Amino acid sequence: MFTTRPELSGTFGMVASTHWLASSAGMAVLEAGGNAFDAAVAAGLVLQVVEPHLNGPGGEVPIVYYDTVRDEVRVVCGQGPVPAAADIAAFRALGLDLIPGTGPLAACVPGAFDAWMLLLGRCGTLPLRHIVGFAIDYAAGGYPLVDPAVDTIAAVADTFRTEWPTSAAIYLPGGDPPRRASLFVNPPLAAMYRRVVAEATAAARDRDEQIQAARDVFYRGFVAAAIDAWVRDTAVTDTSGRRHRGLLTADDMAAYEARLEPPVTLDHGDYRVCKAGPWTQGPVFLQQLALLAGFDLRGMGHNSAPYIHTVIECAKLAFADREAWYGDPEYFDVPLDGLLAVPYARQRRAIVTERASLELRPGRPADREPRLPPLVAAAAPAVDKPSRPPGGIVVAPERWTGGDTCHVSVVDRFGNMVAATPSGGWLQSSPVIPDLGFCLGTRAQMCWLTEGLASSLRPGARPRITLTPSLALRDGEPYMAFGTPGGDQQDQWSLQLFLAHTVFGMNLQEAIDAPAFHTTHFPSSFYPRRSRPGQIHVEGRHAPQVVADLQARGHIVDVVGDWSLGRLSAVSRRGRLLRAAANPRGMQGYAVGR
Repeated sequence: MFTTRPELSGTFGMVASTHWLASSAGMAVLEAGGNAFDAAVAAGLVLQVVEPHLNGPGGEVPIVYYDTVRDEVRVVCGQGPVPAAADIAAFRALGLDLIPGTGPLAACVPGAFDAWMLLLGRCGTLPLRHIVGFAIDYAAGGYPLVDPAVDTIAAVADTFRTEWPTSAAIYLPGGDPPRRASLFVNPPLAAMYRRVVAEATAAARDRDEQIQAARDVFYRGFVAAAIDAWVRDTAVTDTSGRRHRGLLTADDMAAYEARLEPPVTLDHGDYRVCKAGPWTQGPVFLQQLALLAGFDLRGMGHNSAPYIHTVIECAKLAFADREAWYGDPEYFDVPLDGLLAVPYARQRRAIVTERASLELRPGRPADREPRLPPLVAAAAPAVDKPSRPPGGIVVAPERWTGGDTCHVSVVDRFGNMVAATPSGGWLQSSPVIPDLGFCLGTRAQMCWLTEGLASSLRPGARPRITLTPSLALRDGEPYMAFGTPGGDQQDQWSLQLFLAHTVFGMNLQEAIDAPAFHTTHFPSSFYPRRSRPGQIHVEGRHAPQVVADLQARGHIVDVVGDWSLGRLSAVSRRGRLLRAAANPRGMQGYAVGR
């Protein structure tokens, strides 16, 4: 099979991410004697700088990792909770039926920094200053701004000029969007990172104590104080078309700590797949695997019409269950065991037919009755009209720009393995806090303003997010770490990579390069929460007869760009041999290693 680049292989270490500078920073850390955890944190912090339209310090990150020292797979929850004052009544009092997709009203506690520091302190080896130094250097000295970032800035430039002047001060140098591939700097962000490191290293000499001090500086020091003051004093125009102040406070920040959790797992042949819990959409990957276990996928043929139809119909069932049942398990009784049980998968599999379903059909695990949120339905667009890329963000009424996420996967010569999917705090999500150089996230938009749902807005609860890194064991040994940006599509594209590799025998690069597809049948997790029943998107490299067959089965098929779906990255290990691959789409993701 033709590939755009080779699958990398070696024995020392591999880093694959959505930006070449992050991958290179991670590899530099491995070369300096660090392990996979050091490398992942350095790469993750660089992503906050070089992909500011896709993530930032105001965002969040779930991480799945395998630690050889402790011989364990763990999840780091880097999703901050809803502020204490953010309840349904507070939003209803503002006349809102949906949480805005931009602005401080949708902000949760920024979870990413504490998650990275937790991973570094628990599993890493190198000092704080070394790891954060890469991000500081790029923010202060400049980095080449990729085309999608320039396009995003241009799309929101008028909003920056008229409504968000603190963002204009950073992202409109000289009053206009930066030039493509120009060196771009963010001095306030560099100063923020420098001060965090300086205060942390001044507070202690011990490495672990310095890392803890950095967490305290961010969440209980000057960073939290600056966020509190800005949110309290600044009213921002958001997607409601009105100005609102936020609800996040210094007390919310001070109460937060990232935490470790066991993964949710499912065995599939020789593999055990490990995902984060139902505060993410991660278990839908496992539900899809459980449903597909009853079909002869190999016999259908990769990317045949029967294969795509079957994968899509099983995705519809799994994502319907996401809508009815997924939420923070500390605030809602998620029937996860029932959702992943073999009899339940058998029962659900039986309703898949040769015709495309146009209904949202959640199941009844443990005989519980599902309850769905009020859906904002929209007719599927005609197939001859251009489609918005997945993960779009509405920045103001009738104004839209693309938004997405990042990913990094790392494996080292010791066998340590990390998959992390950072997101949120996009430059187009909320105005820049001038003293910090970054903006807040908007993850609360994924909560519903209806009582009693799995994903209802609840103070202190984690919103059910789309971020979903993956790690797979093979024959009981850590084998593969992978993931992608893409909002609701993440566990569709990642599943296609996994199946192409494990069922059809493709190497990692072949599996990533293969033509992709997904469905937008179910409600979007993002404002304004629309669904497009029956619609699927397929890359133009799919055979015309496959498209025709899918249409004959009742799918509403939108043929999109040949190389437009997914930004997957993956690493693997088998014995001493390490491998890596990254997505060519968008021309910025790279794998490095030796």
